[in-house]
Amino acid sequence: MNTKENSVDMLHGPLSKKIILFAMPIALSSILQQLFNAADTSVVGKFCDSNAIAAVGTNGEIVALLVTIALGLASGANVLIATFIGRGEKKKIADAVHTSILMAVILGIVLAIAGQFLAKPLLIAIKTPDNVLYQAILYLKIYCAGLPFLLLYDFASCIMRSKGDSRRPFIALVLSGILNIFLNLFFVLVCRMDVAGVSLATIISTLFSAILLLVWLSREQDEFSFSIKKLCLNKRYCSAILKVGIPTGIQGAVFCVVNLFIQGAVNSFGSVVTAGNTIAMNYEYFAYYMITAFAQAATTFTSQNFGAYNMDRCKKVLRLCLLWGFIFSNLIIVPITIFRDQVSMLFTSEAEVIQVASLRCMIIVSLTSICTFFEVPAGSLRGSGHQIVPTILTIFGTCVLRIIWIFTIFQKYRSLEVLFVSFPLTQSFIALSFLAAFLAIKPFVK
Repeated sequence: MNTKENSVDMLHGPLSKKIILFAMPIALSSILQQLFNAADTSVVGKFCDSNAIAAVGTNGEIVALLVTIALGLASGANVLIATFIGRGEKKKIADAVHTSILMAVILGIVLAIAGQFLAKPLLIAIKTPDNVLYQAILYLKIYCAGLPFLLLYDFASCIMRSKGDSRRPFIALVLSGILNIFLNLFFVLVCRMDVAGVSLATIISTLFSAILLLVWLSREQDEFSFSIKKLCLNKRYCSAILKVGIPTGIQGAVFCVVNLFIQGAVNSFGSVVTAGNTIAMNYEYFAYYMITAFAQAATTFTSQNFGAYNMDRCKKVLRLCLLWGFIFSNLIIVPITIFRDQVSMLFTSEAEVIQVASLRCMIIVSLTSICTFFEVPAGSLRGSGHQIVPTILTIFGTCVLRIIWIFTIFQKYRSLEVLFVSFPLTQSFIALSFLAAFLAIKPFVK
């Protein structure tokens, strides 16, 4: 696979086809990452018991938080390198690539160590049922040990995507996803490792995907070529990556942080409700990742064109990403909503668990496409150098409003329906806030 075959010219020619071809592998890659967790849930659900499902499921939002932070940090490398491409500053790309890879390893190790100490307090804080607490802690500690591999994959994939190559990161995840399923079955059925086995399978498969991307980068024949000997930490590039990556990571993380409060409220209803909630969350993330893929497309296409001072093209990128993000997310949302009972049965045969999963699908999953109208504008703002505004709006719309809802409305009218309805309400508020912010900032005015 040579560089030209795997690159997309974002600066010239029609945009619609290029955006779709760029975004779809990203969406499928994110969905595959979620399928790692879904496979964990399915295997323990079919071959263990509901306690094992709950142990894996209660970690769902924590795992999503870690994945979101990793991808957010990596997006800084995407924006930095894509901007260099747009400006034609090719000589700076090699140092940016090697700085990004070394940063991934360092950040991954820091997060892995922190995870070992924070696993138990986090799970206790979200009121994990006592009968599944030990298994849940074990799963999370093992998962956190693999965070350096997750960061390495995300940074390497963002490096490739900065030049329009979203195909090879997807291929790497397809192969590692297949490996993950086989390892799940091996560790659970042969080694009898249940929860520990499925988390270990995820680590090994993630390591495989990271190594595969590094091998491909090492075979590049241009400034993207990777070599261990060239690893470095350029302070200016580190600062630029973190300037974008930290706010982006925070923006995505606040969804997960507040969802930990939601998870705590869900857990208070018992392990059966926790299991049903877990199943529906998998499908919710499938739709959400389709939206964030077009948000990442908006970031990358905007970064290159903004760097080239092509503002009219930036505006067109925003419009097209909004359109296609909404359409493609609903291709997932509509059938899941209609066949919510049937898709829930893929994970369990327990009627009470299916009922809870179906309820979340009906209230939350059915309206997830609302997220298109703030995720895509946020991607465009990041690509044009505005990182703080999306973070502030997201924190207020999700963190503040949902927590207020939990401690006021939910406490007074305590039910799953009242808890779940906070999602579409706050998402609508954030979408309107982003519209107002975009009109006020006018990022693409020359």
